Formats: sequence, C-alpha cells, structure tokens
Amino acid sequence: MSAYAEDTLEVTTRSASQMRDLGMRVAKALRPGDVLLLQGELGSGKTTFVQGMARGLGVKGRVTSPTFTLLREYRGRLSLVHLDAYRLEGPLDLYEIGVEEYLEGDAVLAVEWGDRVKGFFRPPYLEVRMEYGEGEKERRVLFVPLGGSWGERVTGLREAWGGGSQTVRPWG
Repeated sequence: MSAYAEDTLEVTTRSASQMRDLGMRVAKALRPGDVLLLQGELGSGKTTFVQGMARGLGVKGRVTSPTFTLLREYRGRLSLVHLDAYRLEGPLDLYEIGVEEYLEGDAVLAVEWGDRVKGFFRPPYLEVRMEYGEGEKERRVLFVPLGGSWGERVTGLREAWGGGSQTVRPWG
C-alpha cells in the first residue's frame, strides 16, 4: 500500500510494454479538457506512457517525444496534445507557444517535465510522477489527483485494478 493520500494510486511497471498498457488504461478515464503533468527523470517512461495514452485514445501512427518541436497534436477519440517542457525556462514560456488555447478546447494535454511548468496550470489536473524502481526496467508511477473529478477517477482506476498499490500486467 502507498504511503500517500488515499486518493492517490501507486503502480509498478516492469517493462516498456507494461508502461504503455498503463497509459492505455488511463486513456479510458480521460475526458475533454484534461491535463496531465508528467514528472520524472530522463528515461523514466514519460513518452512511453503517452504512447499508451495515444493508443488508448485511438490515435493512429507513431507517437514520439516532442523534445525539439515542443508540441505535437494527435487525433483520436479525443485530440491529444503532447508537450515537452524540458527545453523551456519556466511557466511563462507556455504563453509564448499558445498553450492556453489548448486549455480552452476539448483536447487532452499531456505535459512531459510538467514539474518545470507546474505554476502555469491551475487545478484540476493529474500529476503522474514516475521514478526508477528496483530493477533496470521497473518503474514506480504515482497518480496524484488535484481537483475536479480526478480524485474519483483515480479511485475508480484503483478499484478496477483491485485496490492498493498495483503491478500492471498486460491486458488480454
């Protein structure tokens, strides 16, 4: 069981495939206008998670990190805006690239390195904190809901997966 608040969810993945599966599962709970702030060191699984979200939203084609382009938009059941804030100096840079327009629309916004620009966003949003686990490929993912219906949705995900801390296993 996690040492975090009751409405958080801690999940362990042991492969890139499981991280994508986790993203796909979260995609089922996404709604128009949702914001996810992804946090974690380089290589912790942020892009892989977004690839799973994209697949779960019905996005066709390859999803890659927008590190050098800053932002990519994909079409699926919901539009997915994938932003990489690594190269940004801070929250004010998001105004320069027009991110506030996406907040007013029906797209889902997934922000890699979200902790670098967190001050730009007001709740509701979901923090997705990723860190290395014990094995080389193991990752711990902590979902922290901040406002709106995120608490209920994270609780719903926990219940769908059997409660408490979880290890993701492939669907099928």
